[in-house]
Amino acid sequence: MSKYFFFLPAALQVLFIAFPVLASDREQVNSRIFNLSEIELPATKAQFLTQESIPIQVNPVTQPEIESIPQDEPDIFLEVIGEEDPVPESTPVYVIEKEEIQQQGATSVADVLKRMPGFAINDVGPGADIHTGTYYRGASINQSVFLINGRPINNNVNTYHGGTDLNSIPVEAIERVELSSGVTSALYGASAFGGVVNIITKTGYAQPRLTGSTEFGSLNLNNQQVSYAGSVGDARYNFSFERFFVDNRYRVPLGAANRDPEGFLSNADTATSTYFGSIGLDLDSRNSLNLDVKTLSSRRGLVYFGFPLQRDRLDHDGLNVGLSWKTRLGEGESSNLTTTLGYNQDYFSTYGPTVFAGSQFNRTGVLDTKQLTARVDHAWKLTPSHQLRWGLDLQNNNLNGDTFSTRPDRIALNGTENRNVLNTALFAVNTFNISNNFQVDLGLRQSFDGEFGNYLNPSAGLRYALSPTVAMRGSWAGGQRNPGLDQLYVYDTVHGWEPNPDLIPETGSSWTAGLDVKLANNLLGQFTYFGSSLDNRLGIIAGRWENIGLVNTNGLEAALRLQMARNWSSFLNYTYTDAEIKTGADRGLQLGFIPYSVAQAGVGYQNSGWNANLYVTYNSGTRRAFFNVPSETNRDFVPAFLNLDFSGRIPVTSNLGVTIYLENLLGEQYERVNRIYSPGFTVRVGVTSNL
Repeated sequence: MSKYFFFLPAALQVLFIAFPVLASDREQVNSRIFNLSEIELPATKAQFLTQESIPIQVNPVTQPEIESIPQDEPDIFLEVIGEEDPVPESTPVYVIEKEEIQQQGATSVADVLKRMPGFAINDVGPGADIHTGTYYRGASINQSVFLINGRPINNNVNTYHGGTDLNSIPVEAIERVELSSGVTSALYGASAFGGVVNIITKTGYAQPRLTGSTEFGSLNLNNQQVSYAGSVGDARYNFSFERFFVDNRYRVPLGAANRDPEGFLSNADTATSTYFGSIGLDLDSRNSLNLDVKTLSSRRGLVYFGFPLQRDRLDHDGLNVGLSWKTRLGEGESSNLTTTLGYNQDYFSTYGPTVFAGSQFNRTGVLDTKQLTARVDHAWKLTPSHQLRWGLDLQNNNLNGDTFSTRPDRIALNGTENRNVLNTALFAVNTFNISNNFQVDLGLRQSFDGEFGNYLNPSAGLRYALSPTVAMRGSWAGGQRNPGLDQLYVYDTVHGWEPNPDLIPETGSSWTAGLDVKLANNLLGQFTYFGSSLDNRLGIIAGRWENIGLVNTNGLEAALRLQMARNWSSFLNYTYTDAEIKTGADRGLQLGFIPYSVAQAGVGYQNSGWNANLYVTYNSGTRRAFFNVPSETNRDFVPAFLNLDFSGRIPVTSNLGVTIYLENLLGEQYERVNRIYSPGFTVRVGVTSNL
């Protein structure tokens, strides 16, 4: 089977290339060190607050004409970096560019996503997001799809051993992050009940360029990043490295989880080293190759939500390799074929002591997951008003689990599991421009799964421009998320959760409806109602994985951007999420760890390399879902909190600047999630340079 797995995508592409091919022109875009007034949003690029225009009409709603600010810095010309994914336009597409990421002071993809509409990320300290909750529109991180350059990086692990590590990509290597939903699930996976996050990386510059930063701060934080990019002939390259460390040791109040005898948060340190490299090569005028490699080495403590204090450690080593071949078929840009091969490996090892009946025992757990992927993706403009995007996905997952505990009542669960599952899918999305103002998207994804059989997931969307300043849109998508191999077969040594081979898939659908509005020449707005119904949701009952029943989610996203005056800009995002459990013992309750309300606002000033940004975040608090103290019930909520952050840059020379980030200016030690508290006021100071 394996040899056909690798040769099939290449064979399909050869069949498509039946005639000579055109030149693969390298675009040049103008990039520079931006003044802050040009950074449209700390969370979302301004023109993506509204939708992209329908291709045959330039719509003022989608092409805001906000005056750009003249720049004093010299221009730097770049080669084409990452190609924007032509996803359907019937649902919101939020994009955040590298300049905005830099202004935020983001140290991980989780930091980037925090300020995007719809996201709630319950981190427990800098660098600690791998084992805490990441939710988009009420869906967990494993109910969304995460991609790097269009290639999946989600693994088949669902416990504290793993999960998708949002620290695993150097921020310095990121060109932009794209967030989409709705019909996009037909392109990338039926499990995308939440959304699809595509991380596009840099590939090269016309002239060699070295960029770097070093940063130090509270909690013994230190972070160094360096990137070198350039081109040689028809080849483009980019190499990035990041080293991050924080001890996350600070005083926490009585009653806090993971509080040691001295009153400090315990076992929350994080150390990571990540490497990223990419090489792009134009083979001829029509064909190009791109190879990218990412490695991760992470060592950290696992912050435990409950009592008594535990000291489990997590070692995580990862490797992700992707090779893509892009071909232009026919004349112009009407037919483009991309074939991608990928390999992803994540090695998770947890270990630590456990206390039982007054005695201490040891436990270890290893999950080694390997994923082979292949994809053929053809974007074909059949007529001026009809575009078809279709193709084939292959994905083979292997999970090797090895668990061991010396605790007497757990010895029977010790053992080794080696499991494989192959999933094949055919996908197609048709986009019809019915008129200059009306667009319809129709999608299908047919999956063939080695564990759960065959299933078809349809999707549909529409967008209608009511006027030059108002557009309405809507989408619906069916989905299915299969249980992970660890949930089916591997004992979780950290929690003591038992697997269940009788689990069935989560099934349901999600939908959106919204408006894109140009309220004034300098005020843009996007408003989205979203909902989902997910049956057979997976959860824990009496220490064992089970299908716990139905969860219905309804919510509202609002995103506003205002260009107040020259050099000044501001934004406001608000998300309301009602994720109600409809069956079982928790019937009628909000899903745990998901706040009802999250609001974010910011104002920024930039001039001649100087900048200052002020951000405010409101969180209504989340339900404590488990590990309650005796006086609490499963209806208790974490108190609401308000957070205020400041970021700024002071230019020293044209290529050198000093950055400062003041977080939690109010100094409130609020409860982030389930008895885990923030450190209060913290400071980061750094230096950035471009050569």
